[in-house]
Amino acid sequence: MIDNYNLVQLVNPLQTWFQSNARVLPWRENPTAYYVWISEIMLQQTRVEAVKPYFDRFIRELPDVKALAECPEDKLLKLWEGLGYYNRARNLKIAANQIIDQYGGVIPDEYEELLKLKGIGHYTAGAIASIAYGKAVPAVDGNVLRVISRVTADDSDIMKQSVRTHMEEKLQELMNADLRKNETCKPTTEVTDKVIPSIFNQALMELGATVCLPNGAPRCEVCPWHDLCEARKQDRIAEIPVKTKAKARRIEKRTVFIIKDGEQLALRKRPGKGLLAGLYELPNVEGYLTEQEAVAYIEAQGYIPIRIQPACEAKHIFSHVEWHMKGYVVFLQAQEFAGAEQIGESELQMSHMPENPQNWLFVDVEDTKENYAIPSAFVKYAEYLNMTIGKDAIEKT
Repeated sequence: MIDNYNLVQLVNPLQTWFQSNARVLPWRENPTAYYVWISEIMLQQTRVEAVKPYFDRFIRELPDVKALAECPEDKLLKLWEGLGYYNRARNLKIAANQIIDQYGGVIPDEYEELLKLKGIGHYTAGAIASIAYGKAVPAVDGNVLRVISRVTADDSDIMKQSVRTHMEEKLQELMNADLRKNETCKPTTEVTDKVIPSIFNQALMELGATVCLPNGAPRCEVCPWHDLCEARKQDRIAEIPVKTKAKARRIEKRTVFIIKDGEQLALRKRPGKGLLAGLYELPNVEGYLTEQEAVAYIEAQGYIPIRIQPACEAKHIFSHVEWHMKGYVVFLQAQEFAGAEQIGESELQMSHMPENPQNWLFVDVEDTKENYAIPSAFVKYAEYLNMTIGKDAIEKT
């Protein structure tokens, strides 16, 4: 158990190991507070390899807090397209404006001040404060919960907030301890005679991401804690950490429409609150419609479908719900008007659009690629659009 374990003995081998085994990551090359903040928010529920290109593009477009605060929401969501959990991006913008208004445009260096920013919790505040500013505060995420639980053979339920809080307290004590006064610690180098917050916290994360793995067998043979791990000694690695099973996700069946009017595609903006709030999506309805029902639905919106064909089935997993989708590609009839040559192109496009109770927006496919953030829930339908929709990945490693 963590209370009966001497955590001090973990520091030397861990920090030494990290110096030789840390992965090269774009946000580590220049660990400013802004870079650490953006990367940590992106890494929530998302794999490191998936985040790399998003981080590079985001920093090119929005290199600092001021640029982020001034970024229009549609552009911000387009930059985030494919990462999922879009409220993360919205919270970034809100926090950026807080930093401009309350901190003179400088990301605060104190843990408690960081917690006041929108979207920043204990882990992210700890990561920014320790990595960017060298503050002796812990940063406890899923990786850290797992590796500390295993090395101490602590079978407490890591899904409980009380367990996370207790681990933060124990690591805080460790980070404030003087290792040189402990007989089990024999300092030999700069990184082994004291806890270096930026190295220590990143090393814990790295150990969980690359050695003490969440799925499959951990790589105990290369672990710097091989001889110190109580779960390994007790042959309990498979049962630790203890984690309460999440509630089963709700299944929703949906019919998705890829509606084409010439070179234009129908999109619909979702409501400002709730799942995928404010994003553009392919029109869809609850339940599975037959082809005849799909035609009737399109006609009920005031459009004339001239051809309809089935599209593929798809599934997308959100945190608490799964969408099981079937699709149809629908081609609309464009109405002809006498004297069209005297009507401007934009007027002509509008003139054959009927009353639109569903708030559909018809845009060029090329324009969709550049300006409209479409959730990765619809990634399997991209092949029908001759475009790419980003894939997000919900496992952080």
